[in-house]
Formats: sequence, structure tokens, C-alpha cells
Amino acid sequence: MTRLGRLAEEIGFVVKAARPGFWLTSIWFYLVPAGGRNVFHQPEFWLGLFYVTFPLGLLIYGWNDIVDFEVDRFNPRKGTYLFGARGTPERLARLPWRIALVQVPFAVLFTLLLGPRALAWLAALIVAAALYNCRPFAFKGRPGLDLLNQAGYLLVFVLASWLNHVSQVPWFTFVFGAMFAMHSHLFGEIMDLEPDRRAGRRSLAGVLGARPAKWLLVEVGPRSVARRVPRRKRGLVHAGRDAPVARSTLFAGRDAVLVSRLECCGPGVNALGVARGYAGANVVAPAANV
Repeated sequence: MTRLGRLAEEIGFVVKAARPGFWLTSIWFYLVPAGGRNVFHQPEFWLGLFYVTFPLGLLIYGWNDIVDFEVDRFNPRKGTYLFGARGTPERLARLPWRIALVQVPFAVLFTLLLGPRALAWLAALIVAAALYNCRPFAFKGRPGLDLLNQAGYLLVFVLASWLNHVSQVPWFTFVFGAMFAMHSHLFGEIMDLEPDRRAGRRSLAGVLGARPAKWLLVEVGPRSVARRVPRRKRGLVHAGRDAPVARSTLFAGRDAVLVSRLECCGPGVNALGVARGYAGANVVAPAANV
């Protein structure tokens, strides 16, 4: 293979590790606090928008791929731009340095813009990722904590509010964001029931089993969150009615009732469902600033 070909493969591996298929989720989280505001002229807006795609994805998902090398060998969805990289031990050994190098310029720029709180934000992000991936904590293998850890995505709300000089989102938007992140993670765990079982990983979906996990998916779905939002605010949260993620929730309920023996769908159906769910979830823009 030529040097150019090896370089292209390395770049492709690093980009896969950042999971571009999930960037729509982080972009949506970033845009929510700025809803209804004219922020497009601000350089800080574009800096943050870029950060929550490749750099953020490389940190949280690349770290996961490093730790999950053995588990990922059993997962047919790995090695794609949606579900992450399947690297060789040599490539994975080089990935931590690349993750760090990508984070450094943003740490400097955010600190210049936000002061010490930017370093506190980065520290919180790293702690959340470490709790999920690293022993002795390794929440990814602790049923229940694996889902609760997904609330770390709420840090994107905080960063967006700071960079765009807007107030933090209302409490019920934080609740919806946390439930959405947990809903998405549980969806992934249901898809990975068989690979996780073969690798010996304990996840909440694995402990519950396919059918109960699908019912839990329905319960933590956007419509159930909408029921918990104050009545006068419900018109501001539309994901429960309109977003494709709600359709994925209804699919899980139908599947639990009618196809309970089917523990996961085929890879193509899974990818389509996740992509549609992530892309479609939305909170009406003015809601974030009420």
C-alpha cells in the first residue's frame, strides 16, 4: 500500500472513531440553548458547533473504542461511520495521543473565551467519560449506571449557553435531554444484546432481557417525558409527538408485544432506526429560552 493509501486509512479510522453518524445528536444538543437567538454572526457559535462534532465525538467515542477492543470483535456493526471504529491494537494504541492533540487547541480557545470555567467543563467531561470506561468504576459494565452516565451529554447544553451568551435551558429541557440520551443508549444496548452476551459484558438491557428492556425503552421515551413536563410548557416540547425517535419508541413497544423473541434487528434496520431517531428529535427553538 502506498503512503497516501495508508494515510487515507488512518484518517478514515480516526473519523470512524468519532462516529459521524452520532454528530446530529450532539449538534441538536448544542443548538437547543441558542434556539430563537441570532447567533450565527458570532465566531464562538461556530467554534462550539464544530467542537461538538469531530473533537467531542473523538474524545467520548474514541475512548470507548480503545477500551472495548475485545468486545467489539463480536459486534458486526463496528467498523462503520455510524457505530464506531474496529481498529487494530497498533491503531488503538496511537489513538489516545491523537485524542489529546485534538482537544488541546479547543481547551486553549475555550479558556480564552470563558475563563477557568472552561477547564472545569472539560474536567467534568473527562470525568464522565472516565467513569463510563475506566476501572474500577467502568459504569459501562454496571447495569443502571450505564444508563445514568449518559446524562453527561447535558454538558453540551452548558457549553452552548456559555459560548453563545444565553441563559441555561429550563429544568424540564435538562430532564428531556437526559431521558433522550438514556433512551438512545438503551436502544443501542438492545441492538448489542448478542455481541455483549458473547463478550461477557453486563448491560442493563442484558440483565433485563430483550422484552423488558424494550418496555423500559418505551417508558423513557420522549412521550413519557412530555407527560412529566408542566402542562403549560408541554407545547414547547414536540419530540414526543413529531420526532422519528418517538416512532422508534412505538416500534419498541410493538416489538415487545408482537415479536418478543426477536432480541435485535438486522444491522441495516438498526442503523436506519438509530439514524432516523437521532436526526429527528427536536425541541422547538424558543423553548430553550423561556
